Amino acid sequence: MIVYLVGAGPGAPDLLTLRAARLLEQADIVFYDALVHPDTIALATQAQKFPVGKRCGKHSTAQQFINKRLVDAAKRYGVVVRLKGGDPMMFGRAQEEIAALEEAGIACEVVPGITAALAAAAQIKTSLTQRGSARSITFATPRVGASEPDSTWIGALAAADAGAIYMGVGEAGLIAQALIASGKPPGLPVAVVESASLPEQRIRYTTLADLPGVAQATITGPALILLGPQFRARANEIAERCRSEKRAATA
Repeated sequence: MIVYLVGAGPGAPDLLTLRAARLLEQADIVFYDALVHPDTIALATQAQKFPVGKRCGKHSTAQQFINKRLVDAAKRYGVVVRLKGGDPMMFGRAQEEIAALEEAGIACEVVPGITAALAAAAQIKTSLTQRGSARSITFATPRVGASEPDSTWIGALAAADAGAIYMGVGEAGLIAQALIASGKPPGLPVAVVESASLPEQRIRYTTLADLPGVAQATITGPALILLGPQFRARANEIAERCRSEKRAATA
């Protein structure tokens, strides 16, 4: 008996690892997250497929129910895959599933995937760490469960040179206010990447002070907030290109 916790990556099916693709092809049953691309799920040609995703503001599958389904499936099927968006070990509640499986005496294996922050950085061609300006980066989320203690995400981000904020666009105003109050400069460059790696991807450059305006924009896909001095050069480049295009259009 073994359950595979597999990272589906940031969205694009061709960013799936070879090991993940092989396991999907061999799977007898797959439990998949809401943000996993349909073409990725389709690789599991011989498996039963069950959605168990969680999306903010929408109906979600209870974690205890997912845990039980995994344990029950492991006792009935040869290859059980729990397919998670991004990387299973990054804001994916994998530890709860691992604990449930171990308590039931069921072996598990984690197959890493590309997390959203890495995909977003690749899309905007800006390194998350840069010599001389960004030697540390914090991955954080402001979201806290109903029964969980307060998070220290503000202090962690304030202390780092750069940050990647998951599941934070809906709280953009709170994030900006809290980080500025913690000492981050209002002019700190920010990049917001929506649906990283997918054709519908959108990129917005702003500053920490103007970040609340992003929350008012029409964002329908999963979005990541990147902040740090290294994003200034790309933002300036895009702004200059837009100015040049406007000048050419009016010439």
